[in-house]
Amino acid sequence: MNVEFGGDAFERLLAQYLPAAFPALSLCVIQGGRVVWQEARGYIDADARQLPVRGDTRFDLASVSKLITTTAFLALVDAGEIQLESRLVDALPEFGAIAPRAIASGQDPHTRAFLPVAARYRGMTVDPAAVTFRHLLTHSSGLPAWRSVYLEAAPAPPRAPLATDNHDEGRWRRGLAAMTRFPFAGPVGESVLYSDIGMMLLGAAVARLTCLRLDRSVESLVLQPLGLSSFTYNPVMQGVARERIAPTEFDDHWRGRRAWGEVHDENACGIGGVAGHAGLFAAAADLARFGKAWLEGDSRLPVSAKLRRLATSEQASGDWRLGLGWMLKTRADSPAGERFSELSFGHTGFTGTSLWIDPRRELVCAVLTNRVYHGRQAEGIHAFRRALHDHIAERVDHA
Repeated sequence: MNVEFGGDAFERLLAQYLPAAFPALSLCVIQGGRVVWQEARGYIDADARQLPVRGDTRFDLASVSKLITTTAFLALVDAGEIQLESRLVDALPEFGAIAPRAIASGQDPHTRAFLPVAARYRGMTVDPAAVTFRHLLTHSSGLPAWRSVYLEAAPAPPRAPLATDNHDEGRWRRGLAAMTRFPFAGPVGESVLYSDIGMMLLGAAVARLTCLRLDRSVESLVLQPLGLSSFTYNPVMQGVARERIAPTEFDDHWRGRRAWGEVHDENACGIGGVAGHAGLFAAAADLARFGKAWLEGDSRLPVSAKLRRLATSEQASGDWRLGLGWMLKTRADSPAGERFSELSFGHTGFTGTSLWIDPRRELVCAVLTNRVYHGRQAEGIHAFRRALHDHIAERVDHA
């Protein structure tokens, strides 16, 4: 297939959004098993228009990291170490120490304001032992969407990372202890509430089940087998030069600096940069290769075909259609646009990243931006994602 993905249409699209919505972009498209389009635009130093983005520039994946945590957990399921219907307390007994647990307010992740409890839940309690791993993977656990774990983990933010720094185990332990105490936002299994807290606890369970830190578990179970060398937590601490990393937001709330080479997400940063819901950085080509492994069932992917089919088919629905850890294409206003098929699955990240896979077209699209560079209220990323995925699908269809 000889497809022209760039050209005038793409340039017009890019002119609308770069640098207004994001100053850096890297993408990789795989179709029919081979890379058919790679693009890198913009600058690492957006203000000075220096350090052009390259194909190997690493971006903060934000919630796209959840797909790696999910894959690591499913690998443990296939290995017989745990089951989807196992209880979270089977891996993390301390999660059940406070029982019953109240239903109380969560927090808005952007304003940090506490949210009111739904009237129908007032006075209710929850047995934390009822939460299963299936609940975590389908965001139906009843756990709050977000709580300020980072403020529980340490009294002050970490300093800017250096290559000589070590992972702070104390922050991680205090953060985990807080997550085992938080009240619920609703009953277990009643409805879908997209929960970072649930995915953070899933990552903690992976670490506990493997007797390794989560970053080492992920490396052993997923990244090393698939040869995904650009994926890393805490890239500066791992010796990656900042000039090879796209910066994100200037954090005037907590850190007092621009997040550059450290994870944007406060909760991930606050517990040491390694978490189940966020923390990974990667280059677009490696993210696309990860998607290709899921699409094709790469023999090196430690997840069986049966479990892959289950994970990428509808298991829960609400504001989203969800598989196990994966988002499925919604019927309206999907970030994958209008043209991707109803079989499509993927995930987005708050920093402006996404991975979408259309099995019908044998298509994998990894699109990385740093849209929070201008602040977390910056607009445009949703419209750009939709238009770009429509552009890609149209080019494939008319090849």
